[in-house]
Amino acid sequence: ARKFIVGGNWKCNGTRSMITDLCKELGKGESIAGKNVEVVIGTPYLYADYTRKNLRPDWSIALQNSWVGKGGAFTGEISAEMIKDIGVGWVILGHSERRNLPQLKESDETVAIKTKYAINNGLQVMFCCGELLEEREAGKTMEVNERQCAALAAKLDVADWAKVVIAYEPVWAIGTGKVASPEQAQEVHEKLRAWLAKAVNPRVAAQTRIIYGGSVTDKNCMELAQKPDIDGFLVGGASLKPDFLKIVDAYKAK
Repeated sequence: ARKFIVGGNWKCNGTRSMITDLCKELGKGESIAGKNVEVVIGTPYLYADYTRKNLRPDWSIALQNSWVGKGGAFTGEISAEMIKDIGVGWVILGHSERRNLPQLKESDETVAIKTKYAINNGLQVMFCCGELLEEREAGKTMEVNERQCAALAAKLDVADWAKVVIAYEPVWAIGTGKVASPEQAQEVHEKLRAWLAKAVNPRVAAQTRIIYGGSVTDKNCMELAQKPDIDGFLVGGASLKPDFLKIVDAYKAK
């Protein structure tokens, strides 16, 4: 059985004071030690150590990006080796904001290279994919998602997939209040799993966790979690609120 996983992506938000207060609230939830769920919080680089000191010990930390290779003369970048060195085991890569914001525009190839390098240096990766609204309306949902995942598959060895969680995030549903219906989300997850079986192999398809992101809240998480190919969530704004605990509890719907 695939272990349920809930990621919280704080994005470019937070202060030491906010993190102190939020971690105190999140610490009130029941322990997940020994349960069929894991939680990973994506904190801004600056607050990784501070978050780790304040966050409950049964939850893990991720950073939200990393450089394509080894460190060096790359001003402003963070290498996978640095992330590993401070005791962080996860990184979020390929988020739609990094793929689509005009100031960033990371290509499929760049995201794939980053992912391979992070895995080679001992990190686990939440690899994001997802289509824009105009791509969905043009009937290109799977074309886009398969293209993004195919760039990754071209870089990975079969064993590498054990370090990858695929986060399907329809861009039109991120931070908009719109959410793919459980049926829409399940359809894409099921097709992504079928694609993995064909493009990589059936074992990888069966074992890889595919999680949903896109305006997940404490109100819709239970229904989404009941779908067989939805293995958890990557949560944005709602992860900055105490009600994130209710989203973590969605693992109980499995």
